[in-house]
Amino acid sequence: MNSNKLYLALAMMLGSASLWTSCGPKETAETSNAEAFATQTERLLIKVDTLYSEFENPWGMTWLSDGRMLVTERKGEILIFKDDKFTGEKIEGLPEVHLVNQAGLLDVAAHPKHAENGWIYIAYAKNFEDSTAATTIMRFKLDGNKAVEQEDLITAGPSWKGGRHFGSRIVFDNEGYLYFSNGDKGNIPMNAQDLTNAHGKIHRINDDGTIPSDNPFVDSVGAVASIWSYGNRNPQGLYFDKATNTLWEAEHGPKGGDELNIIEKGKNYGWPVITYGINYNGTILAETSEKPGMEQPVHYWVPSIATCGITVVNSDRYPGWKGNILVAALAKQHIARVVLKDNKHIAEEKLVPGIGRVRQVAESPDGYIYAITELTGLMVKFIPIG
Repeated sequence: MNSNKLYLALAMMLGSASLWTSCGPKETAETSNAEAFATQTERLLIKVDTLYSEFENPWGMTWLSDGRMLVTERKGEILIFKDDKFTGEKIEGLPEVHLVNQAGLLDVAAHPKHAENGWIYIAYAKNFEDSTAATTIMRFKLDGNKAVEQEDLITAGPSWKGGRHFGSRIVFDNEGYLYFSNGDKGNIPMNAQDLTNAHGKIHRINDDGTIPSDNPFVDSVGAVASIWSYGNRNPQGLYFDKATNTLWEAEHGPKGGDELNIIEKGKNYGWPVITYGINYNGTILAETSEKPGMEQPVHYWVPSIATCGITVVNSDRYPGWKGNILVAALAKQHIARVVLKDNKHIAEEKLVPGIGRVRQVAESPDGYIYAITELTGLMVKFIPIG
């Protein structure tokens, strides 16, 4: 057992609220250029505080303008935290969700002007009468702890049976546009190449659900007008870096081929025509990993780490980490700290290996890094020491 796993096990057995991890080049698991890596980072001592340990399939987190934090659970609940402690309260009156496999209540995001308008947004799998479901973006306000003024803004159809590959993340850009991700629904990968459906795409809408007039396919006959990019398999990571005006995305590959992408207007990211992965039974899935007119990832993982939520470190609290991308890993149960230079992957470090299936990682308004996990049901906070 490595030291981080040991410390985590001891913390859980003893009821401790924290574990310690030393992060830096000596812990690097994958370094393509050690000298470059050394110039980009420095060794940090991090205390990883366990703030909560009773989640059941947590998915997304956001901070409200009053300082409270919301965390979703896929079964359809939103827990309320204040000053890093669970208040014992949950949001009441949320819609029923299609709770099947990966589907349910997914992401949550506060409007960038939440202090002014009070809007909170969720992505959820909405039930339909024929036992199908579709990724839906809804907004609401809070009256006490009750969700009021609920509005379904957009449904990414057609609705689908089962619960595979629903995405979904919500982010806002510097101009207030909302982006959300929707997976290809699994059993028909070519959905991602078909502009007449919403699956396997990144979408862009106004904050009231209307479609921006400059979306790339708004004038294309038969195309879904909200599409911003396509050819995206199952994007469970999405982050808009307001410092660089860049939309980052992480998506699950099949067996191998998880991707980290920069998402740009109207571009095709290739799935399933090109991929670095193979079928789960080991057979060839795509004839090639490159094709003209289809974008290459900034980085891909073989074998898969099962990429999920992502964030860019913009805080000054973590010396040497600023501009790095943190990628939640479900299958490999760690956080990948990806070091970039000119938007190219130059190095990678595994943080908190063995902590559990990391579903989301995020930076708080006051600059601290938080993560939530499945299996272990944790919410942890990274606190730099010294």
